[in-house]
Amino acid sequence: MRVGDMVRMSLSNLWKRKVRTLLTVTGVVIGTCAIVVMISLGLGMQKTMQDSLAQMGDLTIINIYNYNATADSPVLNDEMLNTFRQIEHVSVVTPSYDPENYGFGTIKSGRYQYSSNITGVDMSALADLGYEVQEGSLPEPNEDGTYDGIVLFSSESLYNFYNPNRRGGNVFIGMNTGEEPPVDVMEDKIEIVINKTEDTTKKAPEHKLTCPGILVTDWNKTPTPYGVFMDVNYLRKLEKEYKDLNGIKEDRNKVFAYQNVVVKVEDMKYVAEVEEQIKAMGFQNISSMESIRQPLEEQSRQQQMIFGGLGAISLFVAALGITNTMIMSIYERTREIGVMKVLGCVISDIRTMFLMEAGTIGFVGGVIGLALSYGISFAINTFGGGGGGNIYDIGGIGIGGVSIIPWWLAVGALIFATMVGLVSGFSPANRAVKISALTAIRQE
Repeated sequence: MRVGDMVRMSLSNLWKRKVRTLLTVTGVVIGTCAIVVMISLGLGMQKTMQDSLAQMGDLTIINIYNYNATADSPVLNDEMLNTFRQIEHVSVVTPSYDPENYGFGTIKSGRYQYSSNITGVDMSALADLGYEVQEGSLPEPNEDGTYDGIVLFSSESLYNFYNPNRRGGNVFIGMNTGEEPPVDVMEDKIEIVINKTEDTTKKAPEHKLTCPGILVTDWNKTPTPYGVFMDVNYLRKLEKEYKDLNGIKEDRNKVFAYQNVVVKVEDMKYVAEVEEQIKAMGFQNISSMESIRQPLEEQSRQQQMIFGGLGAISLFVAALGITNTMIMSIYERTREIGVMKVLGCVISDIRTMFLMEAGTIGFVGGVIGLALSYGISFAINTFGGGGGGNIYDIGGIGIGGVSIIPWWLAVGALIFATMVGLVSGFSPANRAVKISALTAIRQE
């Protein structure tokens, strides 16, 4: 028997019993719709949880701190930073360095001077850490490969310039007044002057600074771009100038160490693994969003299993309906089966024909159920607080609010519904081919 003939016979047999076929397909529709919508709600909850955590900070960031260090503790220095960079799945490592001498220098522009914190970072790591500029661009290295003389201000830190000679006190211009910052750091001349004590008669060194861009102030970033960013190596050079100018001797017994180091991991799924490797090196003062994310993700996974289980029950009931439909079809078509055998029809073709009928019921029910699922998800997202009603998948991530149906769920549901039909029809199909031809012909 040709495939086309088997397909036509299968569809014809289903059409002859329209009411029974419709009821069976309806069961598959309900089961498919239930399992897709339930899982989509679980995915929506997981996405909402991740978005909430992302608002609290980067989920791929690990902070390593140096407080409470003992003589036996590992040293958080440049050599250790290179060791961190060699860990698998680590993409970026940068120190967050606050100078030992906060008053080592003063940033000036004309009659204004800057008063706030200066933080040393690896300037080359800012782009990978997700820092953005609202004006200008992130810094590029100088011809010699360094970032000497380059600073970055945040949008808020621009208001930390003040006029120390202003009559009536040193008044800062606030952001809420609507006034423009007193200094245009990208256009005006800015410099840093190394501060000196009263006992020092040497001339204070001055260094010209350039600011290629203004950072967007994001309090969830680590380190927070509130003040001024300088390259950590350049900042340490300026600190050394300050000590040399004021005759401050270095403590040779003191081992230099950064107070805080930021490690960015390629993907949040590797954060726990990288954390364990860093702890194995002897660092225990570590923080990340992993301690919050893991329990919430486990809870979300359990909810997805519950939702999926409820949907699977509906699909199981649909499978019983398909089995019942196929068994009844065999009883009604026993004589037809006997005639096909007498005429020399291949046994496997008879089995295939019945499987086609069962698979068609599953496939059609899956398609309708999937379409209905998209409609329900759209309604949930539009009227149930999701907003916008976008339930489609872009770039591998489902986009939506309360309910999310990514492409893999849609394809998987369709395949699963079809397989449910085939599996449910397998036993009745085998039963059909085992019927004796003579017995079947005598059947009225």
